[in-house]
Amino acid sequence: MWASIVLAALTVHLNCLGITAVSPWNPQAAKQPLPQFPVPRDPQQPVISGEKCRVDDVDKVPCGEPGLDAAQCGAINCCFDGQQCYYGRTVTVQCTIDGQFVLVVARDTTLPRLSLDSISLLGGSDAPCSAVDSNADFAIYQFPVTACGTRAMELGDYVVYENKMSSSYEVGVGPLGAITRDSHYELYFQCRYADTTVAALAVQLVPNNPPLPVAASGPLMVELRLGSGQCVTKGCVQAQAAYTSYYSDADYPVTKVLREPVYVEVRMLGRTDPNIALVLGRCWATSSPDPFSIPQWDLLVDGCPYQDDRYLTTPIPVDGSSGLQFPSHYKRFVLKMFTFVDPASMAPLQERVFIHCSTSVCQLTAADSCEPRCSRQRRDVTATKSSHVLVVVSSGEVLYIKPQTAPPQLN
Repeated sequence: MWASIVLAALTVHLNCLGITAVSPWNPQAAKQPLPQFPVPRDPQQPVISGEKCRVDDVDKVPCGEPGLDAAQCGAINCCFDGQQCYYGRTVTVQCTIDGQFVLVVARDTTLPRLSLDSISLLGGSDAPCSAVDSNADFAIYQFPVTACGTRAMELGDYVVYENKMSSSYEVGVGPLGAITRDSHYELYFQCRYADTTVAALAVQLVPNNPPLPVAASGPLMVELRLGSGQCVTKGCVQAQAAYTSYYSDADYPVTKVLREPVYVEVRMLGRTDPNIALVLGRCWATSSPDPFSIPQWDLLVDGCPYQDDRYLTTPIPVDGSSGLQFPSHYKRFVLKMFTFVDPASMAPLQERVFIHCSTSVCQLTAADSCEPRCSRQRRDVTATKSSHVLVVVSSGEVLYIKPQTAPPQLN
């Protein structure tokens, strides 16, 4: 059973330039801007307001005292369905009159969804800093402003209490690099008090890296490009529709959220011989356009999915049903978007990746289909013996971005 929490009524205005709070007890004090953390925010971060309140009835967490009307509910940045006030699908920070932090975290705050079990505060995740209640979609934290590693400081007539919420993430470590496909969320938040005045402030860490130039194609008329097609009809298969259109040079950097599919195609150009086939050797990703830079993460090894990746890269067959004139001149695969991680500090290192593949040409015969046999315990690579030297071909920049989620709600 969810417990209702008595909250101080506040009206909060949030925008890209700053955050201010207006207290109904002392409007004059609110004319001074609240102190802000020296943390950058991305002004291009989109805000989705309508999505915040789309919560199934069974998952709704009551917000505030029973009997609040729509205006009172909105004043504490919660949602109202005509009958009850409840928390939205975001992170909501609130301060109580009796000196308590209230932090309500929705799993849908990020894409991919947050692991609610991975959330911790400055003082750790043990009691009393653990969630006081939770369900499949929400976790509630309530603790004194003097607990859980909270830092206190005096600012004029105010006493300010600040803490930080962060989520952990799983890291895959390979011989040449480390990656993660989990969301990483950090939120600094404050409560400040002066007599009967209470206010809150939160700033989300949102890095904003500028895009870099697009890498060039390989020199032997081999091209790597990313599919951009979308399913628009019922029963459509996304893995097929993705290759109906492609990103152009002007579209880079291509932006993706973590675990979002990235559809890759490698093709030979200017060849009309149906008896030759394109062969992929190793495909990998780097954080810079240089294919030989470190860190690296393997996607395909000898044309087969890299087995030490929890999210295996998936080859997509290209045959006569594709409608291509020379289907053997094409190779396609799909990977799940990730970001590189520093293996020493386990901190996200780069928000961008470049995809590279070593390619060669194989002569098709009755005894040789030029396809690797990935199902065997030991890969059979004799079928992929090439008649040309290996050529490395690279993609343009694929940029990991924060998902389109609502900002934290502050009271």
